[in-house]
Amino acid sequence: MPDYDLLVIGGGPGGYVAAIRAAQLGLKTALVEKEALGGVCLNWGCIPSKALLHGAELANAFQRAGEFGIGFKDLTLDLGIAVDRSRGLADKMAAGVELLLKQNQVTVIRAAARLAGGTAVTLTPGGERIEASSLIIAAGGVSRSLPGVAIDGERVIGSREALALREKPASIVIVGGGAVGVEFAYLYRSYGAAVTLVELLPRLLPTEDEDVSRALERSFRAQGIEIRTGTAVESVRADESGASVTVTRGEEREELRGERVLIGVGFGANSEGLGLAEAGVELDRGWVKIDDRCRTSLAGVYAVGDITGRLLLAHVASHQGVTAVETIAGREPPPLDYERLPRAVYCQPQVASLGLTEAAARERGLAVRSGRFPFRASGKAMAIGEAEGFVKIVADGRTNEVVGCHMIGPGVTELLGEASLGRLLETTTAQIGAAVHPHPTLSEIVKEAALAVSGEAIHFYSTPRAPRPG
Repeated sequence: MPDYDLLVIGGGPGGYVAAIRAAQLGLKTALVEKEALGGVCLNWGCIPSKALLHGAELANAFQRAGEFGIGFKDLTLDLGIAVDRSRGLADKMAAGVELLLKQNQVTVIRAAARLAGGTAVTLTPGGERIEASSLIIAAGGVSRSLPGVAIDGERVIGSREALALREKPASIVIVGGGAVGVEFAYLYRSYGAAVTLVELLPRLLPTEDEDVSRALERSFRAQGIEIRTGTAVESVRADESGASVTVTRGEEREELRGERVLIGVGFGANSEGLGLAEAGVELDRGWVKIDDRCRTSLAGVYAVGDITGRLLLAHVASHQGVTAVETIAGREPPPLDYERLPRAVYCQPQVASLGLTEAAARERGLAVRSGRFPFRASGKAMAIGEAEGFVKIVADGRTNEVVGCHMIGPGVTELLGEASLGRLLETTTAQIGAAVHPHPTLSEIVKEAALAVSGEAIHFYSTPRAPRPG
């Protein structure tokens, strides 16, 4: 007889959410975690980084305080205090996750697990064997580096070391223009560091809508961040005083110098040592292959979160965890549709998106119509002194269904909830335009962008656009 109905490997936002949901559904559940509960997100990612980024926002706000009639003397910026606060916050929230698991009567096992055939695992240390009726793998991801580039933790660092760096570097070269790279670029620039950001692809945040990427690049340059896009890293060499990064763009070669170099090129699957391939779980370059309800190729074994390589975001992992558990419990949840899941980047200006970019919609053959509304036309944005950016709605011109929402500006990550609900309900631009939004709020910009698709925005003139076929 199995020891548990469900055994979850990994206590991050995919694993602990799955375990709690399983307990709610009456499954006898255990969770195996060898490190801190909450995973990389809570301890070395989402939560501490957002705490630091809020400090960066305050630093910038104080430097503009005179615009609002606020004066002060001797402004000091201490990154070390901000880091200490972020670490304390992460510890507090990890303790909260542990309490939630206890309240839901989930057994927490402090160990490392390895598949031992079917839905059984062996634990290290001790070698104990545990059997369960179903198994969820939620082991997360690991930071990657570039080929031939070693992260020494001193001059060449990864995101984990960066989150614990208590002294602001005088200068830093950041390799990678994705979410990790742009967030740290904004953070360090806000605290006064000279920042150079290097991205191999032609633009920052290359998976986002092109208009959004270009707007972010303009903003970053205005903030004093040096940007090298379409640029490859040839080598990284560290010495006693810093590190040099040799980059190439076409035939041009350049040496960039920084007190530190941050490698922020993304994550790989944390699948080594789990015995997945040996047990019969199909992998793709280390990522666990899953179907639209998180089932792997091995009966009774599911996988959620970063280890699946889908969208490497905490809320996606949690959603996958709930989907997997409800499938195990026989509830038949809706299949996962990753195009309907929101994406958020927390630099300033913030970037938030959901669904198809305008280019991707055109490639699908849709009769694309789009509308934009700028923050500078919003009374609330002007009132708070944050009028940079825009909201862009992409619609199918045949049905007026919203297929994409792309935003850059203040607080746009908080506006994603409406877009997510609308995408789930297959909302049209007319429906968003008909919904009454409170005034004055930033949320009005979403309404106006939806109206702009048909040239009907009230507070910003735009000519009606005919649908453009793919």
